[in-house]
Amino acid sequence: MKVSFGPLVITAGICGFLSFAFLAISLGTEYWYIIEMNPVNMSDLEDLSSHSGLWSVSEGRFMLFHNFVPLVVLPVSLLLLLFGGICGLVSSLARSPVLLIATASYFFICQLTLCGVSLYIIYSYKALAETERLVGPEGLAYIHTSFGWSLGMAWLSYSLELLSGVLLLTAAQITKVQHIC
Repeated sequence: MKVSFGPLVITAGICGFLSFAFLAISLGTEYWYIIEMNPVNMSDLEDLSSHSGLWSVSEGRFMLFHNFVPLVVLPVSLLLLLFGGICGLVSSLARSPVLLIATASYFFICQLTLCGVSLYIIYSYKALAETERLVGPEGLAYIHTSFGWSLGMAWLSYSLELLSGVLLLTAAQITKVQHIC
């Protein structure tokens, strides 16, 4: 099956745009981590369940803001995705194998999305371990924790970022072959 340059770079552009959109959505939502409390006697307690995003925690009716400095890498990653998209557009219009390879390499080297998501997961597990240390294993018996759909959107963004890089490398290879012939 022969793949042509045009549809390949358009697909790479769509993947890059979706990667940017999914990361932007995940950064703006508060369902990265979900904590559900199921105490035995819920009648005398408020809703103790909560969910958190990168910037805040929603506990029942209350919203608390926190500052988690290491996750600054995710907004930076969003800006770098925008810059990579511009570079991808320019290199595709120029049909330059060197620029296409450079842009694809940029997507592979700038792995801040992966770093930011990994830092969030590590932070969440450390917070859970600290909670267990404070309340003991029996205190955690009625607590269910899980990662939410916002984190899933960030992972999807990362996957599409890599796919964009692969597609741009393939486009560079096609351009090289066309220049040789």
